[in-house]
Amino acid sequence: QTASTNIAIQKARTAAMLRRPTKALEDGVAGGRNALMSIPDTIMIEGGEPLVLDGKVIGAIGVSGGSSAQDGQVARAGAVVIK
Repeated sequence: QTASTNIAIQKARTAAMLRRPTKALEDGVAGGRNALMSIPDTIMIEGGEPLVLDGKVIGAIGVSGGSSAQDGQVARAGAVVIK
């Protein structure tokens, strides 16, 4: 689907901005922390991974196009390679 491009970008932005994988946010919402959904310009779907070097976020990876679990797996693999 063509929307996957924009979804992947939003996953990467969310991971970088909040300094955590988007899976953590998805899990938080699934666990009842609905207030997370009020954070502006974020997406709470697995598939975003921050890239951290020396404690600083230097970028992020966002993946979309498969299931959320598949997107997360690909994003984590990419983050490991970049480290």
